[in-house]
Amino acid sequence: MASRDPVADLRRIAFLLERANEATYRVKAFRSAAAAVAKLPAEELAERAEAGTLAKLPGVGEVTARCVTESLTGEEPVYLRRITATEGTDLPAAAQALRSALRGDCHVHSDWSDGGSPIEEMALAAADLGHEYFVLTDHSPRLTVAHGLTADRLRRQLDHVAKLNEALPEGFRILTGIEVDILDDGSLDQEDELLARLDVVVGSVHNKLRDEPARMTRRMVNALANPHLDILGHMTGRKVSAKGEGDAAHRTGRTRPPSTFDLEKVLAAAVEHGKAIEINSRPDRLDPPKRMLTVAVEAGCLFSIDTDAHAPGQLDWLGYGCERAALCDVPPDRVVNTWTADRLVEWTRSHA
Repeated sequence: MASRDPVADLRRIAFLLERANEATYRVKAFRSAAAAVAKLPAEELAERAEAGTLAKLPGVGEVTARCVTESLTGEEPVYLRRITATEGTDLPAAAQALRSALRGDCHVHSDWSDGGSPIEEMALAAADLGHEYFVLTDHSPRLTVAHGLTADRLRRQLDHVAKLNEALPEGFRILTGIEVDILDDGSLDQEDELLARLDVVVGSVHNKLRDEPARMTRRMVNALANPHLDILGHMTGRKVSAKGEGDAAHRTGRTRPPSTFDLEKVLAAAVEHGKAIEINSRPDRLDPPKRMLTVAVEAGCLFSIDTDAHAPGQLDWLGYGCERAALCDVPPDRVVNTWTADRLVEWTRSHA
């Protein structure tokens, strides 16, 4: 039986574990093993598998060594077969139609802030999923716990993305962006000159989430009026579960109630200024709640269905957001990431 590619099998397992929102240490075990195995000449790898010494390699454990050995014999690793067999069910028809209409993802993180993978690894995973683009939205300076980007680091990232786009597969493009903190007065946590250069700006509240409703309302309305902001991210800030450990904010193991604010005023500001409300697909967020999403549909809002991905496998979470959007009758033509990249950027420039 012909040998399989053990590195590809290890990376596929890591991807599926990320998609299932499994613990970070488990994902890292397979990604570390893939990196270690990729460095070995094929002959040495085969010799170690035959001698049973793979687990002596730094970054390779007993479980990952067994996966490599199975791959080299031409057998699909048992671990991979087990994960594949327990994958989720297909989406309902309306949700699947919406998922098929999505061209990209407007909220993605990398290891430049609190993501776990390099930009290029995230981009290649997105291209493999059929995305035409994603917006790179690492955090802004104030969120120090997430290693937010200073103005200088963001400028360096813009140069790096420009080079990456020249080398990425044809038909895929990284759009420049940021997840900028919405400050206490509704201003945005980055220099205006830099915000103006970005393709897409997602603005989110990350602190004082239990603020008094009137202050929270003013804060969000002021942010939506800012010409640089395009998408209001995870608008209630709620956490509904904490199964995964994908980034620093999710390792606490706590749920969190939604912020309270005047929903009608916030949605009216979004409509007035032509901004989008994010439908955050993270299984531990699913924000906004369906009752709010229904009101946003009736108000005439635009939407962006995003993963808020911090790892490659999480890029495949769009289905969760599509399912909620379909249940609330979100019109596909009001979802900005069903648009082409050029149309998306034309829209963001229209209110800048």
